[in-house]
Amino acid sequence: MNPVSKDMIDVQNQPDDRNIPIHKVGIKNLRYPLKVLDRKNRFQQTVAHINMYVDLPHDTKGTHMSRFVEMLHESQPEVSLKSFSILLQQMKEHLSAQRAHIEITFPYFIEKKAPVSGAAGLMDYTCRLMGVSDPDDNVDMVLEVIVPISSVCPCSKEISRAGAHNQRGEVRLAVRFDRFVWIEDMIELVEGCSSCDVYSVLKRVDEKYVTERAYDHPKFVEDVVRDIALRLQADENILWYSVSAENFESIHNHSAYAYITSDPAPYPGGAIPVKPIP
Repeated sequence: MNPVSKDMIDVQNQPDDRNIPIHKVGIKNLRYPLKVLDRKNRFQQTVAHINMYVDLPHDTKGTHMSRFVEMLHESQPEVSLKSFSILLQQMKEHLSAQRAHIEITFPYFIEKKAPVSGAAGLMDYTCRLMGVSDPDDNVDMVLEVIVPISSVCPCSKEISRAGAHNQRGEVRLAVRFDRFVWIEDMIELVEGCSSCDVYSVLKRVDEKYVTERAYDHPKFVEDVVRDIALRLQADENILWYSVSAENFESIHNHSAYAYITSDPAPYPGGAIPVKPIP
């Protein structure tokens, strides 16, 4: 039996006479467990922060907020293209909407071994999957990863009698793709374009290695984003990308920053592009 009495007034379903449609209405910053596809272990469990929105017609007072959480609970979501597409379609159907949006931000863990000693530790990377379904059921998705890197300043190395200043940085890479993309592949692409990887566990032999490797591969933020862009341009599976690099400078009271994006044309099929955070 439905616990809601037929005598209870459904206020949010009443008409609204202000004649103003709402582009996004829903729930924000819901913390929820989910499964993520893992290249090595098939799946890993994580906890995500989830935003779910639909559009609202000009003549409807409100949406049914509880239905967002109900749909999540029923679907037991996992981060995959198929499950995302199904969930977006369900949001439109259950909430009588033309458009549905979902954003999921979660930590993703990869076991990473130190380069010389082989000491193992877990590295966490912040990931974000954004999706939108339009009135014609076209689905547009953007996957974003945030990757810590190490960089050595080429200018400092060139002008200094000994040594060069180095710092930790952060790369944000977002892509649209034709076929499935592993999170690990995106992370490895970024790390391969840095002066050196960042590790969670380093012994003395490893510290020597990463210090010397970074010194031998100096990179400006401009070098990092350009090198990543070159690799993405050569990948036919990548339909669109944006990449930024920020160095948390060790000798300045500011960061160094660079950003590149490819042709911002809409995703094939006409879906409205999701704009990743630069």
